[in-house]
Amino acid sequence: MDNSHPVVQPSGRVYLMIAILVFGAANSVTRRLTDLGAANVINGENPISFCNVLFVGNVCALGLLTLIYRQQLRPAMLRQISTKQWMSLTVIAILSAAVVPTLIFTALSITSVNNVILIGQIDTPLVLALSVLLLGDRVNPWVIAGAVVSFIGVALTVLLQPPGAEMMQMTGGFQLGRGEFLTLLAAVFKAVSNLISRVSLKAIPLGIFNVYRMLVGTIVFFVIVLVLFEPSHFMDVTSPFLWRWMLLYSAVIVVGGQLAWFTGLKQSTASEISLAAAFTPIVGVLAAYLILGEVPTFAQYVGGAVIIIGILLNQIGVQRLNKTTLTPPPPPAVMSEKVLYKGV
Repeated sequence: MDNSHPVVQPSGRVYLMIAILVFGAANSVTRRLTDLGAANVINGENPISFCNVLFVGNVCALGLLTLIYRQQLRPAMLRQISTKQWMSLTVIAILSAAVVPTLIFTALSITSVNNVILIGQIDTPLVLALSVLLLGDRVNPWVIAGAVVSFIGVALTVLLQPPGAEMMQMTGGFQLGRGEFLTLLAAVFKAVSNLISRVSLKAIPLGIFNVYRMLVGTIVFFVIVLVLFEPSHFMDVTSPFLWRWMLLYSAVIVVGGQLAWFTGLKQSTASEISLAAAFTPIVGVLAAYLILGEVPTFAQYVGGAVIIIGILLNQIGVQRLNKTTLTPPPPPAVMSEKVLYKGV
């Protein structure tokens, strides 16, 4: 008599929530690692600086992704991608794997993690506006209301900030923190990357997209640092202490999170994917509290509460749209651009 039981496979929603937990904690884990490096200086320098985290983290993630997706990297599959697709993929890689992480990492070094998480939510209304204006996406009043309310929440998070040392004088006497400005800029570039990916990446295999994106991002970031600074900026990049932490960071935060995300995409509906992504800011704020002990400020409480209301309104709209039309989930390469920050 066979008493064996069938193995129960986790649902797509389980994988999506694992990914959101990982992505939501990425900012706080990055800050914690740099603090760890500051407590273990080498020749007076922090071996786990934001610069080293991004560069070495990318290199480690590139190696792991190449190993995982090696079957898709065959010359025959690479030749199937057109020149126009390679050009689009290159632009997306530069924006999402070099420019956006550089802006986010710099912002994390001069402002709170919660500011980066909440202000980065302006990415959602930006993507919606661009999609409606340029791609003719169909929306309803609930989705529009959610975008407007989320935008107001981000604005409140910025406007209610107390004056700080890293403030920039804007036009009309308006002051904006430099970290907050860099986060807003990262969200704009991410929205543009998202739009290009929706138009150009529908037929590109996920493995090729991920590996090429990471390769180009690593090279571009290395060149940017050499041009803006000097080779000595990477002086501690060979530290075994740094590489040990970056291998763990890349395996769990970057590769583990992405694998869980893409596994969830294959088994979930468009509504489930949208709902899971909506939890990212909530998870991020909780992670900042649990990992860093970062308590939200008055501005973050007010702005965050309004942003959550906006997310709820948006979800009502998305659910109603999906009831009237059967919307298949976008291709995995396109959905890779949905989350603002995934570690590197």
